Amino acid sequence: MSIKEMIAKRAAKELTPHSIINLGIGIPTLVPDYLDQSQFFLHTENGLLGVTSVEEDKIDPLLVNAGKLPVGEAIGASYFHSADSFAMIRGGHVGVAILGALQVDGSGLVANWAIPGKDIIGVGGAMDLLSGAKKIIITMSHVSKDGSPKFVEKCTFPITSTRIADVIITDLAVFIWEEEGYVLTELMGNATLTEVKEKTTAPFSISEELLQKEES
Repeated sequence: MSIKEMIAKRAAKELTPHSIINLGIGIPTLVPDYLDQSQFFLHTENGLLGVTSVEEDKIDPLLVNAGKLPVGEAIGASYFHSADSFAMIRGGHVGVAILGALQVDGSGLVANWAIPGKDIIGVGGAMDLLSGAKKIIITMSHVSKDGSPKFVEKCTFPITSTRIADVIITDLAVFIWEEEGYVLTELMGNATLTEVKEKTTAPFSISEELLQKEES
């Protein structure tokens, strides 16, 4: 299993059946592979509720998600104008948004739309999803390609929203926001506490359950 698949599989465990879920670009698009898709309602902001995976020989080039990837339609799926789709998001009718990120900081803020000095396409639906979805799950690699931490003390990239991310899942660890900060609840793969600490500049605490597990 690749790192991206491992993260996507773990993210799927955070989902409650029969909830409406919006999937961002990148790792989030792999999450349906680990779901009973008949038990969830997948939403894409370009105007479809009832997104499913699609086999190669059944691809419709006109049926894509917000990331321009081909998708299928579930029985009972509905289509609507993108304005109505964003009304659903802004109105709080999307239960979970799973998004990628460039950085997340210790105060819960997310930066996922622009890197200073590089071309900017636009913020897309991320700002609306971070503000309107009831639960935010961030899926990302723990460090960037140059080895710098992505879970940082304070974002140096432009933030997307002032909304706090509820869950962060990386290839090294799972962090849950609790009251005033993030709690490390789980190590991923062969990661160690020492490695997570070395590759993280954001403050976090460690759950009692994980500490006991590490000590045993």
